[in-house]
Amino acid sequence: MTNDRPLIKRAAKDTIPLLVGALPFGVLMGLTIVEAEPVNDFVGWLSSALIFAGAAQIAMTSLLGAGGSVLLVIAVGLVINARHMMYSAALTPRFRTQPRWFRVLAPYWLIDQVFALIDTQVDDTMSDRDFRVYWLTIALTFYGMWHAFVTAGMFLGPIIPESWPVEFGVPAMFIGIVVPALKTRPAAVAAVVGAFVGAAASTLPLGLGLLVGGLVGIVAGTVADRRIRV
Repeated sequence: MTNDRPLIKRAAKDTIPLLVGALPFGVLMGLTIVEAEPVNDFVGWLSSALIFAGAAQIAMTSLLGAGGSVLLVIAVGLVINARHMMYSAALTPRFRTQPRWFRVLAPYWLIDQVFALIDTQVDDTMSDRDFRVYWLTIALTFYGMWHAFVTAGMFLGPIIPESWPVEFGVPAMFIGIVVPALKTRPAAVAAVVGAFVGAAASTLPLGLGLLVGGLVGIVAGTVADRRIRV
């Protein structure tokens, strides 16, 4: 019988730095749910379980709270989550040899943090079974803790002083995701270019700035990698 305990411990330990970054984001999400008056608090909390995509959820909840139409809310959610198609393409080789149940269920937990850990902590020598154990450990850890952070934000958010910069939760989370991945020059180029382009395009509607920054960053990183190999 295979002993998965060491791998589970390693996976859980790997999530800690990214959970620290996700904490203020989760609190901000909970506060957003409470402040979005047309949105029932329970429905808003339940959306965390159904959507499980913080950036999209916070944008969609804010739009609903501001009276946005359902079609607009759905469109914004789809646009913001479009980056997950890039994640899916990158992970296709690892999923191709996995059992069907895993290929059906696992993508639900394909969030930024999970992809970042798989990309930086998992190599090609890891067996399919160990890959599943590692994936499910980090995915379920983030899933459970995200709900805890959002719940804390719903109860504690309204009493947090306005002088506290809780809005920094979003960039703090992405900083926590990006920094551990900056181990090579192409990765650094992709991060810097993507950040500058994303910031410059932040005024684009429907959250397109994040998507544009990500796409340009990927192209820049790919070009840098090819120049190094030449």
